[in-house]
Amino acid sequence: MSFTYAQKKEAYKSQRKWTSKRKVSEKDLRYGQYLSSAIAFRTKDLEKSIDYISKSIEVLGREARGEKLALSLTELSKTYQYHKQYNLALENIKNALKENYTIDRELLLGQILLLNHDINKARSVFLSVLQLKNSTPAQQVEAYEGLGDSYRTLGFDEKAKEYYTKGVSLAIKTKPSKLSSLNTKIGDVLAEQNQLQQAEEFYDNSLKISAKETPKKAVIVKEKVADYYNKNNQFDEEIKLRKETVKKLEEVKLAPLKRANTTSDIEKWLSETEDSEPLKNQKITTQSTKLKIATAYKAKNEYDDAIDYLKNSIEDAKADNDLIVQKDALKALAELYKEQKDYKKSLVTYESYTKVAESLYAKKEQEAEEIITSNQVIVARQSKINTLEKDRELYSSRTNLAKTEEQLIRESNKRQRLIIYSLTLGLLLMGLVTYFFYKSNKQKEFTNNLLALKSLRSQMNPHFIFNALNSVNNFIAKSDERSANRFLSDFSTLMRSVLENSEEDFIPLSKELKLLKLYTELEHSRFPDKFDYKIDIDPHIDVDSFQIPPMLLQPYIENAIWHGLRYKEGKGFLHIDLKALDNNTITIKIEDNGIGRKKSQAIKTQHQKKQRSKGMGNIKKRIAVLNQMYKDKVDVTITDVNTDGTGTCVMLKLKKEA
Repeated sequence: MSFTYAQKKEAYKSQRKWTSKRKVSEKDLRYGQYLSSAIAFRTKDLEKSIDYISKSIEVLGREARGEKLALSLTELSKTYQYHKQYNLALENIKNALKENYTIDRELLLGQILLLNHDINKARSVFLSVLQLKNSTPAQQVEAYEGLGDSYRTLGFDEKAKEYYTKGVSLAIKTKPSKLSSLNTKIGDVLAEQNQLQQAEEFYDNSLKISAKETPKKAVIVKEKVADYYNKNNQFDEEIKLRKETVKKLEEVKLAPLKRANTTSDIEKWLSETEDSEPLKNQKITTQSTKLKIATAYKAKNEYDDAIDYLKNSIEDAKADNDLIVQKDALKALAELYKEQKDYKKSLVTYESYTKVAESLYAKKEQEAEEIITSNQVIVARQSKINTLEKDRELYSSRTNLAKTEEQLIRESNKRQRLIIYSLTLGLLLMGLVTYFFYKSNKQKEFTNNLLALKSLRSQMNPHFIFNALNSVNNFIAKSDERSANRFLSDFSTLMRSVLENSEEDFIPLSKELKLLKLYTELEHSRFPDKFDYKIDIDPHIDVDSFQIPPMLLQPYIENAIWHGLRYKEGKGFLHIDLKALDNNTITIKIEDNGIGRKKSQAIKTQHQKKQRSKGMGNIKKRIAVLNQMYKDKVDVTITDVNTDGTGTCVMLKLKKEA
């Protein structure tokens, strides 16, 4: 495993700090080695970094305290911050500040509070740094930028601009590396206030400054300014900057000295500046930039150039196994072909898009499972560090208790009462530690539930997508271009709604009903001789006031059509009925007069049984997780309509949020 120059430099400085004395103890030497290894692995391997920090604390022993312990906890906080574990980062930087206060640690606390969306506390931290007489100008620049970020998050743009401007004035002489970032942020605020000419001046300043600083910062700033040009429909300027970005990124890929040939190498190149400051939330690749260029060309109605860049984006995304950009580029290309009325190419591209989307959903599911496993490992590592802290505290308490016992022989009842008070306080502290540990576990359980819910929500039965595309293919084969175009347009609208809602735990019931109406109409247009349907909504129901998990009802309607009504002799009927039980509860009934569950199960193939079992299993898991998180919000029962097993009724009870 290789490390960047900045990582090696930071690790070397950390080790030198504890080994620069003439006489170095074995303990100090091992401590410096473990801490430097932790820093080197920070961006490479989270678990290894935490392990090395744990070992550095173990080396200090039961008497660990002061600057060394604070330094280990600070590096642990930075590691968690880098991997977006902000709660754990916050816990450890607070503990570090208790051991040894420094202004840099106070600034780090403010940055983590900001990332953890605790804006008011972050603002208080940055203000307190500015009030300190011993804070350096460079630290004051950091505080001004933090205050600007805080007020901008709260929506006070003028206040944000005021503090960013103060930061610029101070950074000119004390911290020039901050100038491009601060100018860009002032430009952002002005752009949001629609002061476009002034915003463009600050963006130009940022471009000029970053070009003089580092090529890495120049790439970041160019993309930021290009985004601004895009919002203001200045597509020629946007395309020019993005092409410069692509050229620079391709130079990095091909540079023989860097031996870089993948997007991951570009991300490493962009991950740090020369002064080792992380560039947060920057995901810039050749394929993503080419996709943006294609979008700009499409906005200018220059379709040939747009298609060329979309194809290049797809090729780069394939080479880097970037499924997200590949999916978005394929979708954009299919829609472009459709606008040009090249329906065959549009259909082929849509088929590729659905395959990539399915692979992406599978990858997301795997990543969610890996995140859950990784979180469990992180909890175990952090628990080990907490245990070391408790052991150190317990050892200190026992030492003090032994000294107190020696004094009991010579002292009066007053001293005995002090011992009792000390023991009582110790028990109280242990109780508080136990309480906070329990609270932490509950929070982690909630986080794991969110990850599991996201994984289950991202899964979607692909049968409808492929069958719908086959229907379009049939229309084309029959030379029925008008029907194909209409069906493909409705299908695109449905898929866009599904993908837009896929990241939400709950959406308004009105949006879900709109999606279901479109889905049911599409299925009816494919099987008009198999069923009719009716959707009844109680007029007393305020559908906008109820929230429902997205795509919760669609699988039940799909089962009713595909496994009940489709095999019925003669024409069937599907009834969707919404009724109000009271002001806070409604029922949603999905009833069909199809062949029934038992007969449907008997005529299914083995593959169909497996697919349906998996789909219904995912629905049950989603409902179970949601009810655990939101206190029995959804209840579903499935029954046969008739005594002979024909017909199926799904009854769903939905409650408002408390």
